[in-house]
Amino acid sequence: MKVWIGLIVFFSFFSAAFGQGLYLRTFGDSTNGALIFLHGGPGYNSASFEATTAQILADEGFYVIVYDRRGEGRSSNVSADFTFDESIQDLNFIYDSLNLSTAALVGHSFGGIVATKFATAEKAKVKALVMLSAPVNLQVTFKTILHSCALIHSQQKDVQSWAYVNALAKTDSTSIAYSSECFSLAMRNGFYSPKKPSKAARKIIQQFESNTALYQTASKLEKAGPLGFMRNENYTSIDLTEELNALVKNKVKIYGLYGQEDGLYSPAQIDELTGIIGKDNMAYLSKCSHNPFIDQQVLFLKHMLTWCK
Repeated sequence: MKVWIGLIVFFSFFSAAFGQGLYLRTFGDSTNGALIFLHGGPGYNSASFEATTAQILADEGFYVIVYDRRGEGRSSNVSADFTFDESIQDLNFIYDSLNLSTAALVGHSFGGIVATKFATAEKAKVKALVMLSAPVNLQVTFKTILHSCALIHSQQKDVQSWAYVNALAKTDSTSIAYSSECFSLAMRNGFYSPKKPSKAARKIIQQFESNTALYQTASKLEKAGPLGFMRNENYTSIDLTEELNALVKNKVKIYGLYGQEDGLYSPAQIDELTGIIGKDNMAYLSKCSHNPFIDQQVLFLKHMLTWCK
């Protein structure tokens, strides 16, 4: 059976969601190799990838699956506990419902954490794990953001902003208030976008913005997600180092794709992940920030074909 773009499937989770559905959309031929995109957040959705890249990737011969996690994005109406166990169960339900024995997982940002948790629990179901702009140690990421912001404000001679960043650095780094403000500072300082996007990237963004419904969806943050994962998983203190090392030891194929202009990760963080997964499994792209599938789409597609086919 072939499933083509335009088919939106709403699966019922009767035991946990009282008959409400999880948003899921497929692109391409279901007989091709499956690739599941796991969006960032917590609290966001897969709309940006869905609008810009999913069909193009399907045209390259993948069976592409995008979904919004339970309680987030277009699945925000689904009752959610916001735990990694629940996220693993939902992914297993997607596998079963689409008759998947294995799939490549592309975990974007926080989605890379969820993908790592799933791979740890279900190694045999993971053909490849792609850490796409994904954190390994969130506490180090927060320190990277604050260090960069302090340097920027110092160079700008913005004493007030510099003092605020240094004051924030002295607060509880595990709190949701601290993490939220770090991400807000990163956003305000342009850490999520390349300083000079390529002509191709600008065109993709313009086309994305013209898709009003998906663009508006991509811009929304559901607050229940961060609060829930903080309450249940203390997610701001997550360090995946041991899990990634264990996956490599167990022969799970892990790859990293990051942008050199992504202000969430220093070169030292990229080097540490490279030390775990291997130099040949890491791509560190120039003129690229937090969304490689937009900033450097051609190279993103090239690496997906090399790693996930």
